[in-house]
Amino acid sequence: MAQAAEILGTSSLRDTIDASLREIVNARRRLELVGLLSDPERFDFAAADSAWGADS
Repeated sequence: MAQAAEILGTSSLRDTIDASLREIVNARRRLELVGLLSDPERFDFAAADSAWGADS
């Protein structure tokens, strides 16, 4: 628990537990986002580049 509190910058047991649970949820969300961005059928990055003037 002390290591988690140090990493998370928390001082109480309650804050450490709450921050740990938030980190777990956020880690899952990041993994889901990476999965979405990794799907070649999901986004057309070439179209995005041309929309921002990368072809000029």
